[in-house]
Amino acid sequence: MKLKHPPSSSSQTLTSTASSHDATLLVRETLRISADLASAPPSPSVSAERRPEMASFGLNDRQFVDSSLRLLCCEEIDGRRWKYFADESVNCGSQPLKKNAIRAVSLQSPQAPVEEFMGFIRSYVVPEGFPGSVTPSYVPYMTWRALKHFFGGAMGVFTTQTLLNSVGVSKHRATPGAIAINWILKDGAGRVGKMLYARQGKKFDYDLKQLRFAGDLLMELGAGVELVTAVVPQFFLPLACAANVAKNVGAVTSTSTRTPIYKAFAKGENIGDVTAKGECVGNLADLLGTGLSIMIAKRNPSLVKTFALLSFGYVFSSYQEVKSVVLHTLNRARFTVAVESFLRTGRVPTLQDGNSRENIFSFPWKKHRPIVLGPRFREAFQDPNSYLAVKPIFEKEQYIVSYNPFKGNIYVLLKDQAKSDDVLKAAFHGHVLLHIIRSSTDKQSSSRKQREDELSASLLSTADLQAHVIESYKMVSALYMPFKSKAKEQGWVMSESLLNPGRARLCEMVK
Repeated sequence: MKLKHPPSSSSQTLTSTASSHDATLLVRETLRISADLASAPPSPSVSAERRPEMASFGLNDRQFVDSSLRLLCCEEIDGRRWKYFADESVNCGSQPLKKNAIRAVSLQSPQAPVEEFMGFIRSYVVPEGFPGSVTPSYVPYMTWRALKHFFGGAMGVFTTQTLLNSVGVSKHRATPGAIAINWILKDGAGRVGKMLYARQGKKFDYDLKQLRFAGDLLMELGAGVELVTAVVPQFFLPLACAANVAKNVGAVTSTSTRTPIYKAFAKGENIGDVTAKGECVGNLADLLGTGLSIMIAKRNPSLVKTFALLSFGYVFSSYQEVKSVVLHTLNRARFTVAVESFLRTGRVPTLQDGNSRENIFSFPWKKHRPIVLGPRFREAFQDPNSYLAVKPIFEKEQYIVSYNPFKGNIYVLLKDQAKSDDVLKAAFHGHVLLHIIRSSTDKQSSSRKQREDELSASLLSTADLQAHVIESYKMVSALYMPFKSKAKEQGWVMSESLLNPGRARLCEMVK
């Protein structure tokens, strides 16, 4: 009887190697067949069945990635993502065409034509990286700006038509050359007004919102005067010149305040992009308003009713436009809101709250202000004793604060060494003293229901005034630094102030 010997180790190794080789060939053949099937055009039924599954993997039905591809990297552009794979062979059927190729695979299905068109429009009206590249107040501002330009463009059609008709009335007694001269003089007067108004200088930075709104009011005033030329065409030249002066002054204001507003919206160094897109939005809305107004003008509507409707829309949009701007700096109006809120509640308002409570109608040429910053000496003191009484209190400060009971104002005089922070502290001191005087006056005159800003001279003696100044000095010493700290926490910029103080300074006497 023969015994069966077990196979030797060498034979086992050969058998195992052959099995592994067969398995490798089988896997390769399977992958090749899969690639061939994927490259062939799918039938409609198969495509419909496969599309939901492939969409769940982030691939569309025209692209297929087999397991032999090696992922290199991912890429994103304008919200669309791509994956790049290294492919040792790109096949067409069963024949290799290229070695070591890179295959790009889109993770989104192709955009619909409507989506592509909307993307094209967005590239013209919103900054790159929107909404992360701008502040949240950008959208409401641009919305109201577009509406304002829409009404402005519509109004321009009627005013231009009226001016042309007014010039044409006098054709029978004036040559075309004279008519052209009148038109040129009208434009020249507007340019002169534009140059004269440019001397406002830094007021465009100090009271940005107030001047912007005032400029839009002047634009509407100029449009109204242009429409009046239809009633009295014989006064075309003086009326047209006055209207053009008003409109050009408004244009200077709009141009001068544009950059600080766009700067407040920009995040990073993209102010050029924000400005360009903002102007594009305004021009687009202006064109739409002009087109609509041309169609309305063909029906000969009532000029008065049309002007009233368009003017209301323009002014209301302008007001909402400037109210939606959120600035980080403190001018007088925003500083007043911040200090009064701090003295009443101990809290400084947020940027959004402080800007929304800013008084847009507090124009810089308004004479009556409860606090006068940087006045002349003779405006603040009526007699030497009132000055000598408060001077020792402010020996260590770069300002002097006093109250003139005959004029009912707080006067904050600045010394020649006063810096930006000294001006800010002086204005804060003025508000504290006003708060103390108003509180004291309210207690004494509550039975009379006297207004807070009508402080009678008989209610404060010289001793009372000095006591109030001393009390305010102690309060400022304790509260000014906490006020600055809380304001910085809310995002207010305290390093630079736009309080627009007067130019007068107290200087030391040379002995």
